[in-house]
Amino acid sequence: MDDLEDSEILRVAGAVEEVDRGQYRARLSEIYTVAGHPHGGYLQTVVASAALAAASAEGAPHLHASAVTTNYVGASEPGVVSLGVEVRRVGRGASFAHVTMRQNERLVVESLVVLATLNESDQPRYQDAEPPMLPARDDCGASKGGEELSIASVLEQRLDPATATWRDGAVSERGETRAWLRLDDGEGTWDAWNLHFAADAMPPATFPLGSTGWVPTLQLSSYVRRVPVGEWLRARQWCVVVAGDLVDERLELFDERDQLVASSSQLAMVRFPVRDSS
Repeated sequence: MDDLEDSEILRVAGAVEEVDRGQYRARLSEIYTVAGHPHGGYLQTVVASAALAAASAEGAPHLHASAVTTNYVGASEPGVVSLGVEVRRVGRGASFAHVTMRQNERLVVESLVVLATLNESDQPRYQDAEPPMLPARDDCGASKGGEELSIASVLEQRLDPATATWRDGAVSERGETRAWLRLDDGEGTWDAWNLHFAADAMPPATFPLGSTGWVPTLQLSSYVRRVPVGEWLRARQWCVVVAGDLVDERLELFDERDQLVASSSQLAMVRFPVRDSS
């Protein structure tokens, strides 16, 4: 798997190789990292790849990972990981799998995956979520990230200036970020698989509240509801509650039809600068 090590193409960087029945390995790319560690949404795509492969081998007809819930048990690094998949049930409408990821014999990720097949032609019967109102892309600030944000080289973010006040050092009363998102890996467009990457691709909604850049995800659940259409996604992420050193965040993604194609919920740790009380 040496050819996968530094691939910018998400389809390649998120691929798995079968070792034995229910056993896979992958090479985590250095490109899809934040502060040197593999990005949480990227890890979700690797997990989805393993679950889909194992379920297919067990006879499941399903084409998509419609829900992935991951506990980030330990920190992972770029390099080879092993994945064990237990297909819990193969069903007609949905199948279920449990996936573990280990690196150097240490558990780093544990996930539950729901597999289904999304019908591209179906229209939503009901949609309560509204796509965020964003300025034109040219009026939104392009985020290139810092040296520690390697995924900025494969993900174009156009941040709504109204929710990117932290870039100018200002603190907001609302924990919310909005942006246009485009996959810029040299090959791919958004699809039902890589939406699990997009579901964790926004700047933390704690940034407008003045948090530090340290916001590690403990648990992430991403739900893919539609096969997306178009090159750009509109994204809105917001804080539900910040209490103690934890934040509960939600995210919604809309395609160019204004349809909700994916959403996510995550629990993360958060820090705020210590203010001088003197």
